[in-house]
This record gives sequence, C-alpha cells and structure tokens, in this order.
Amino acid sequence: MAQPDVSQTQLYEWLTGDDDSRMCDDIPDGACQEQPRNFFLHLSASLGNKLADELSSARLVLPWLLGIIGAPVWMVGLLVPIREAGALLPQLFVAGFIRLKPQRKWVWVAGAIFQAVAAVLLALLALIGNGALGGGLVLAALVMLSLARGLSSIATKDVLGKTIAKRRRGTLMGWSGSIAGAATLIAGGVLVLFGDRPGNVALAILLSVAAAGWLLNALCAARIKEVPGAAEGGENAWDSIKLGMSLMREDTTFLHFNVARALLLSSALALPYLALLGQQQSGTELGGLGILVVVSGLAAMVASPIWGKRADRSSRRVMRDAAIGTAMCCLLAALIAWLPGSWTQSVLPYAGVYALLVVVHHGVRLGRKTYLVDIANQDNRALYVALSNTFTGVLMLIVGGMIGALAQWLGSAMLLVILALIALGAMLSAHRLPEAE
Repeated sequence: MAQPDVSQTQLYEWLTGDDDSRMCDDIPDGACQEQPRNFFLHLSASLGNKLADELSSARLVLPWLLGIIGAPVWMVGLLVPIREAGALLPQLFVAGFIRLKPQRKWVWVAGAIFQAVAAVLLALLALIGNGALGGGLVLAALVMLSLARGLSSIATKDVLGKTIAKRRRGTLMGWSGSIAGAATLIAGGVLVLFGDRPGNVALAILLSVAAAGWLLNALCAARIKEVPGAAEGGENAWDSIKLGMSLMREDTTFLHFNVARALLLSSALALPYLALLGQQQSGTELGGLGILVVVSGLAAMVASPIWGKRADRSSRRVMRDAAIGTAMCCLLAALIAWLPGSWTQSVLPYAGVYALLVVVHHGVRLGRKTYLVDIANQDNRALYVALSNTFTGVLMLIVGGMIGALAQWLGSAMLLVILALIALGAMLSAHRLPEAE
C-alpha cells in the first residue's frame, strides 16, 4: 500500500522540480501532508474542465452549432459575452455564501455538475434544434452553463489556495493546460477527418464529451482532501459590494491589477474575430473547425507549462509579455486580411495566427490567475476573486457590445488594430504592477 504513495510523491517532485514534496509556505500543516495527492486531483479536475471548455467553446464550437441549426447570425455575436460575463458577474453575490462553508469543494462540485447538464442540453439541441427557437435555446443553455461556471470558478480558486502551496500553483495550472491541450488536439484531429460531412452528430458527440469532462471535474473535486477553514465573515451581496469597493480604495495593488486585467480583455475579445476571418474562408464545414481546434489544442499544450513556470517566478512579467504578444498577433492578423493574393483566401494563415494568439492568451490567463491568488490571503481570497471577476464581467458586457458595434462598422481587420492598441495599454499597466509577494 505504501508503494503508490511513494510513486505519487516521486512523480509530484519530478513535475514540480521539488526535492521536498512537503515544502509549504502558506497552507495548513494538514493540507501540506496531502499536497502531492491533492496536486494530482487538481490536475485531473483541471483536465476535465479545460477539455470541456474547449469542446464547448463559444469562440469556435458554438458558432458552428448555431450555423448548423440555422439560427440568426446576430445570435453568434452574443456567445462570447454571455460565456464570459455570465460566468463572472454572479461571483460577488456568492462569495459570502462560499465563505460560510468550512469546506468549499462541494460548491465546486455542484457547479461542475450543472455545467455537465448544460452541455447535455447543448448536445440534444445539436440533434433537434432548428431556427431562431433552437438558437434561443442554445443561448439559454449557455447562460446556465456560464452561471454554473462562475459558481465553480470562485470555489476552485479558494480550494486551490487552501490545498496547494503558493510557489506550486502556477506549475499546476501550466501542466493542466498542457495535458488538456493534448486532449483537445486529438478531438480536433477527429473533426478534421469529418471534413465536409454533416456535423450535427459530430457536434453532439463533442458536447457529450464536454459533459463527461465536467463530471470528471466534479468527481476529482469531491476527492480532494480539504482541511476545514474559517466559516466566519460571510456577507450578503450588498455587504460584499461595499467591502469590495472599500478594498479597491485601500489596496492600490488590487486596484491597479484590475485595471491591467481589464485592458488584457483584448486577447479574449480578439480571438472570436480572428476565428471569424478564418471561418469566412472555410464556411461552416467541420474540417475548418477541426483545423482551428487542432491549432488551439497544440498551442495550449506547448504554451501552458512555459507560462506556468514563468508565473511562479513573476506573474506580473507574464501579464506584461502576454500583452505585447496580443498586440503583435492582432496586427499580424489585420495585415493578412489586407494583403492581396490567393494565399489569404485560405483558413491556414489565420489558423497560424490563431495558434499564436492562443499561446499568448494562455499567458494572460495564467498570469492574472496566479497574480490574483498570490496577492490575496486565506481570509480575503474568495472576496478578491469574486470582486475582480464581477468587475471584469461588467466590462465584458459593456466593451463586448461596443466592440461588436465597431466590428459591424469598421470590419474585423480594423477592429483587431484597435484591440492591439488596447493590448499595448495593458502592457504598460502590467509593467507598473509590483511583484506579488
């Protein structure tokens, strides 16, 4: 019975570069003893979650779904704002509720199960949905999925902060991104093989696999050994808002971080428009979707461990460098769209830039997640995460609507130039942040 534990510890030490698996800085002694086991449960849970996210992507998969069932085109523009804002906006309102729970993993489990149910509904709509009604039901299922995602997100970060030591969180997220990227790569390869065949059944299968991913996420979360924490200090939504505004005024680092994070939305907002340029060349055939899914998975697999290691050294520099990369990708995509020649009439050049932007976007996500968890402590981490996410969710709805109007007026290529300028602002803002202690 001891051998598996030894093997697990050795593998943990190899993955993290530790020669002492019990090295802990800011977690309880009981959690420290369980750190190798919890590390792999977090890794497996993240695999399920990230794979499910990719296979139900509002940037790639769901636009194809709406196209196949004949939904109105304007509905496509609502996918990313609903996906992101729906996950972020409610978090401040449940932060106090989560704070009252000695063990927060069960909130995580509930959110994962609801996401699985929403994915099953989307799979059914791929088979039987039609027209505006079908599109409306897709958006409704996406709202359910996004709200459940928000519930899981805040609980996940809180459990992560309680069970994994500070200097190992970036490494964990990096490896999870790499493994999920490999799984997504396989799924994209299968899509390429479908080519121009009818995509209803294939999309239904993809979304069913996504549901299975969230069930895996829930199972692993339930098995994590979480030491019960303090259950005092839970606030209602209004009290959380007042306390959050007070923190914004008092903690200048937290305020400046949220400014940088807001400007870093440029990477998330650029992805669907870059994909749109590629989709205009490939139509709605699953072969074009498969290429984009493949490059997305390959990029995630390559990028995440690198960003993760760098985030453990300096998450601030990761955000800064990712902002520079976002600006360069946006400008390159706009240039391709403006250049004449038959080679621009293919999905391939846009897929290449899309892959680069996915690499950069992983840096944005890993950098800001690691920075936020590190500047908070066990007492205020849930509130910090919820407040930051709610702030970002409001901006996503506002800015997403403005970006959509600009895209309709200026076109996707010119819009990418504007997003490049915003990314340069994010670079300057992240550069001015202090290092997370």
